[in-house]
Amino acid sequence: MTQDQIILFTLFAAVFALLLWGRWRYDLVAFAALMAGVVLRVVPADEAFAGFGHPATLVVALVLVVSAGLVRSGAVLLITRTLIDAARPLRGHIALMGGIGAVLSGFMNNVAALALLMPVDIQTARRAGRAPGLSLMPLSFATILGGMVTLIGTPPNIIIATIREDSLGASFSMFDFAPVGGLVAIAGMAFVALIGWRLIPQPEDGSQRPVEEFQQYVAELTVPEGSKLAGRRLYELSEEAERADVAILGLVRDGRRLYGTQRNAILHEGDALVLDATPDALDEFRATLKLDFAEGTRQEKLRAEGEGVSVIEVVVPEGARIAGRSALSLGLGWRRRTVLMGISRQGRAITEQVRKTKVRPGDILLLLAPQETATSVVNWLGVLPLADRGLAVADDSRSWLAIGLFAAALLAAGLGLVYLPVALGLVVVSFVLTRILPLTEIYSLVDWPVVVLLASMIPLGSALAAAGGTQLLAEAMLGATAGLPVWAVLALLMALTMTVTDVLNNNATVVVAAPVAIQMAQTLGVSADPFLMAVAVSASCAFLTPIGDEANTLILGPGGYRFGDYWRLGLPLKLIVLAVAVPSILLFWPL
Repeated sequence: MTQDQIILFTLFAAVFALLLWGRWRYDLVAFAALMAGVVLRVVPADEAFAGFGHPATLVVALVLVVSAGLVRSGAVLLITRTLIDAARPLRGHIALMGGIGAVLSGFMNNVAALALLMPVDIQTARRAGRAPGLSLMPLSFATILGGMVTLIGTPPNIIIATIREDSLGASFSMFDFAPVGGLVAIAGMAFVALIGWRLIPQPEDGSQRPVEEFQQYVAELTVPEGSKLAGRRLYELSEEAERADVAILGLVRDGRRLYGTQRNAILHEGDALVLDATPDALDEFRATLKLDFAEGTRQEKLRAEGEGVSVIEVVVPEGARIAGRSALSLGLGWRRRTVLMGISRQGRAITEQVRKTKVRPGDILLLLAPQETATSVVNWLGVLPLADRGLAVADDSRSWLAIGLFAAALLAAGLGLVYLPVALGLVVVSFVLTRILPLTEIYSLVDWPVVVLLASMIPLGSALAAAGGTQLLAEAMLGATAGLPVWAVLALLMALTMTVTDVLNNNATVVVAAPVAIQMAQTLGVSADPFLMAVAVSASCAFLTPIGDEANTLILGPGGYRFGDYWRLGLPLKLIVLAVAVPSILLFWPL
């Protein structure tokens, strides 16, 4: 073992020990290890920051922005209200979401499939009152499993097919991976949905708390001109209201409040529904029924005049400019181009229209303000902003546009017309140009600690491969398998590849392991195809850490996971994959 190999193995051991300990944040640990590698001269200084431009890093960053665009456009609401039921038990939810994710990832990059479904899963968890971390890891693993089924489902399969063509003269076809990959995916999904999700760490008190607790607001939404709701009775909206977790308190018509006893009232254009809801539920109900805000015309002007609008929550202290006054009397709309969407008053009744209600100290207000002047509006009102919770108004008029742009990019990338990071980059540019996402929010949508983690570990992994560290492991395995039956050799090859893929990027793992697999087959005098298939399956099984596969990296922040949380579900899943894959490979790919 060379000095460089010793140093790199020591660095990796230190990184994993510190990450499992959890004392310091993962991005600091990874970046410190990278800097140590440069100082110790095992990582070339001119390659130290190459990870920030690596496709894997770019894909993770761009996917986060694209996901936000799909949420903001209302595309996610289309999926949640047609497929997802927040009342469904967690096990059933995981099975449904995982099944959708596995199917999608068979025909698109698994990271792209996760990008589409992750915001759906988070919103469903929020509505169900549980932590997103209980379902995000199963969803990520499901997309990884589904990607094993086809040639284009995951990059390692494409690389394996290329290596086979270069070495043996013919590539794998689109569905050559399906027999083995399909059985592995079905077995893995069954385990995750039925048993595995219970292994995910939960809050210390055992509860399933959602990450965010939202205030309930009394708010108003207006029936616009030409709405299909006109002529329906108020009670007929009960099903949509219950689905969105909204309580209908009554109606405002011609400036007069009509309350719950008017359930049989026939809706007219211009009527305002009085609602009690969280911000997310309010926006979902509005998008589902195509309602307007109480000051819909003013809100549309806000969209047209600037980069966009911000939804902000503020608490009213004593002495605030708005304390004791209503939004209407203060001129909040015409003075500051701001709409008062709702008021939270700790359970106390609000008897007037929201914009005519006198605000009291202690009230929490939900405001819709021009993005570029939101801070000055808060200061002018003399109120105190609550912590930013990422609230936004979904512009459902652009839902199909966002879906179309995203689908076109995935199709182009899947057909090999455009490189995936470039395709996602074009989606981001398109989202900005079509005003689905405001330019000023783009950088705030990226989870930078996750980006730093991945960008720091990639150069370390490349240095390990360049120094012969991974080759050293492979050669040791060749010696250890001498005299063993072929099925045992396959199992050990898969176990080693599974171990390496949790440290290196899965693409790099395939590049190192595939030539070793061909060499082992030739030494044993058997077909190389079962060995290549073993590498293809095992290289995708990066279930123990958040750095082996971009999908796992993507859920690290939103799921609230620690580095050491993945192995609890990932380790038994790997054992199941190993148990199913080895006999399946020998069945479908004879020696």
